[in-house]
Amino acid sequence: MFDGRVETFVKVAECGSFTKAANALFVTPTAVMKQINALEKELSVTLFDRTNQGLRITKAGESFLQDARYLLEYTERAVQKAREIEEGENRKSIRIGTSVMTPAKFILDIWSEVQSRMPTLKIELIPFDNNPVNSVEILKNLGQHIDVVGGLYDENFLKERSCLAAHMYDKKILLAVPVTHALSAETLITPDNLKNRKVLFIHRGWNVYIDKLRDKLERKDVKMEDFEMFNISAYNRAVAENTPIITVDGWQDVHPLLKLIPTSWDDSIPFGVFYSPKPTKLVKKFIGLLSEIAAR
Repeated sequence: MFDGRVETFVKVAECGSFTKAANALFVTPTAVMKQINALEKELSVTLFDRTNQGLRITKAGESFLQDARYLLEYTERAVQKAREIEEGENRKSIRIGTSVMTPAKFILDIWSEVQSRMPTLKIELIPFDNNPVNSVEILKNLGQHIDVVGGLYDENFLKERSCLAAHMYDKKILLAVPVTHALSAETLITPDNLKNRKVLFIHRGWNVYIDKLRDKLERKDVKMEDFEMFNISAYNRAVAENTPIITVDGWQDVHPLLKLIPTSWDDSIPFGVFYSPKPTKLVKKFIGLLSEIAAR
């Protein structure tokens, strides 16, 4: 892939002698010397001074060493990237990220049709932990270990995380109420029910659709307290503080001590399948099929 003499040069510079470098590379000292001599001749640069005390790298050699190390590292990354792309193009399975808050149910609902259109397709579920750092990294690096993952979004969300989304449907924004809370007996929650009550809301700026609902409820004197992201910790907090928490349709089973209650408002939030801006052919075909099904 690259000139092996460069790797030999780096090893000689690190070892300080032809013999030690030869041992590390499992070749003879003569072979190492021939490679270095040939490299110096081709570059028209003296990389090492040969003295009775041994080798001493020259200033030109030190300069070349820095770039040589970068060249080897860059080449290794390039090879790995090419192999990953080839593996991705040849892969017959879609790796779907899944967690408690981002289950892969969206594909189960339409799997029979997907399988009829892509009969050789296989699905591989990749579990991950919903924490702020991990979630951002997964979306920024889609295509490396996870191909697609479902989730709530808006346009700003996609831009910040450098990914695309195939819109599947909209999810209604609901309220999850601890079973010990007074509102748990209600069959329909209205803004008036929440007046002067504390409600846990994901922080402003996370999603424009939830922010619009937040504005409506604030005008009804609902007391908002922020949480960072939708995860188990947020729902544990709601139970511990005996406080209603904003949620969406589909998360009925996230916490056994929370009850999803229908609401009078009709606000909803887009749900889509996230994927890389540079998908493999298989992922691109898969996303196209999902979009086609969702558009019906």
